[in-house]
Amino acid sequence: MELISCEYIVERIDGDYAMLKNLQDPDQELKQVARALLPPEIMEGTKLMYEMLQYHIIG
Repeated sequence: MELISCEYIVERIDGDYAMLKNLQDPDQELKQVARALLPPEIMEGTKLMYEMLQYHIIG
């Protein structure tokens, strides 16, 4: 089984959603994610790692 992980940066926060940019593929469309699924302390510019169906702050 392959472990899927991906790094994102929070581009902007829009109410209950955050718009994430994929750092491995920056030309990809921004990903809209409900803030309830993200760590509560995120801000614009926060780097996140997505793995095992969870987001974690990195760096």
